[in-house]
Order: sequence, then C-alpha cells, then structure tokens
Amino acid sequence: MAKNPYERFNQSELILRDELAIDRTLLSNERTLLAYLRSAVALMITGASIIHFANQGWFLAVGFTCIPGSLMISLIGLLRFRKMNKSISVVRYRLKEIKNECRN
Repeated sequence: MAKNPYERFNQSELILRDELAIDRTLLSNERTLLAYLRSAVALMITGASIIHFANQGWFLAVGFTCIPGSLMISLIGLLRFRKMNKSISVVRYRLKEIKNECRN
C-alpha cells in the first residue's frame, strides 16, 4: 500500500473540484485535531475533578490514570495531524508545480 494516499492521482489532470477537495481535506484534518484536543482537555478535567473529590482509593487511581491518558490522546492527535498534513502538502506542492509548468 502506498504511503501517500494521493499518489494514485495523475497530478496533471487535477481541476478546480480536486483543489477544493484538497481544501476540504485540510479543514477536516484540522477539525479532527481539534476533536482530539477537545477530548484530551475533557479527560484531563475529568481526572482533576475525580482527584479533587475522591473519597476512596480507587477513585484516585481512576483520576490519576485519566491525566496521562489525556496527554497520550493529545500526542496521538498531533502526530496524526502532522502525518496527514505532510501528505496533503505534498499534493498541493505538486499541483502548484504543474500549474506553473502549464502557464509557461
């Protein structure tokens, strides 16, 4: 399987619809990152609240596992965002090169 999911497209045949699809993909990638970060913040707040109001030992254990879990979720989100953003940037760069060649 190809590392870049966009390698299968012939770059010389991209039209406006394809450019707009790339823009939508960029926006959805950012939206996914924000969802990861939102989940991480919610989990961190949950962990801090559980620790603050815990009366029993197992509540503390749950609270203390939520905080590293939130850090892990945010790291996973950032890594996925960077990986996808790199793939999209490669396609956009190739598209700009082809447009410049067509103008000349």
